[in-house]
Amino acid sequence: MSSTASTQSGQTVQRLALVEAIQDGLYTEMAQDDSVVVLGEDVGKNGGVFRATDQLYEEFGEDRVIDTPLAEAGIIGASIGLAQTGMKPVPEMQFMGFMYPAFDQIVSHAARLRSRSQGQYSVPMVIRAPYGGGIRAPEHHSESKEAFFVHEPGLKVVSPSTPYDAKGLLAASIHDPDPVIFLEPKLIYRAFREDVPTKPYAVSLSEAAVRREGNDISVYTWGAMTRPALIAAENLSQSHGIDAEVIDLRTLSPLDIETITDSFKKTGRAAIVHEAPKTGGLGAEIATTIQEEALVHQEAPIKRIAGFDAPMPLHSLEDYYLPQAVRIQDGIRETVDF
Repeated sequence: MSSTASTQSGQTVQRLALVEAIQDGLYTEMAQDDSVVVLGEDVGKNGGVFRATDQLYEEFGEDRVIDTPLAEAGIIGASIGLAQTGMKPVPEMQFMGFMYPAFDQIVSHAARLRSRSQGQYSVPMVIRAPYGGGIRAPEHHSESKEAFFVHEPGLKVVSPSTPYDAKGLLAASIHDPDPVIFLEPKLIYRAFREDVPTKPYAVSLSEAAVRREGNDISVYTWGAMTRPALIAAENLSQSHGIDAEVIDLRTLSPLDIETITDSFKKTGRAAIVHEAPKTGGLGAEIATTIQEEALVHQEAPIKRIAGFDAPMPLHSLEDYYLPQAVRIQDGIRETVDF
């Protein structure tokens, strides 16, 4: 963990990578709320496969940092039960591709309990899952299937792209009375550091972030794709004079429709970047929302720059599969030049 420092405002901060901000967020919430518990495969003594729960076992003990069997359906089922007894469980799925055995528990029970009980019960639970490709992992370790969960009423879906947002969004998710799917882009777990306040804070689960302001085209993205989208925007500004606005959605469900449409009304053009397969991806929902809310402002077809409709390939083709800055630039130029 990085050492602390003070900003000009007197606020104490740490220079943290994204995965360290997750760990710090868990530590902060557990320290101030005894009802927060962490459970999952290797989260305790081992500190998690990516060390996102490092040192929590030593600080809070085996009753609050619980090593479980390799049984994802059991982890989520137990977490739903814990949530019904006043606890705030934060179960970890080691990789998003390991969530499928727990899908029934998530969509048939966690997402529906509030509706099923006519508001008498809720499930305050945060399901953490590293997701996405780019780290040369084997099959099932590089999935990006956020659309599965965005489609399910009763779930919130979150994906941070910065260490600051990671801690703040995690806090807001833990405080939320309903289940949250918290997707952590593992490609950027340790890609860069930024100042993260040591004190508790929360980032709203209903607001996108404008990462770069522009007037020619709106680029919508989230998670690990935010960085190549920003790189593409800067490159095009310098090489072609294209002024792209980059919107980091942060929360995928519910969408911040106001920020999405306000940006499009200004630029009249849009590109959507995600690493999930193109067909049925969240990009289609964003494009349709723009059509419904701001059609009269449209100047060109909306471009989706996404992963291909194929399983994530192994090492040699992984970089080709993921939208890189060059492919994003080509898509933006195609839209602007229409």
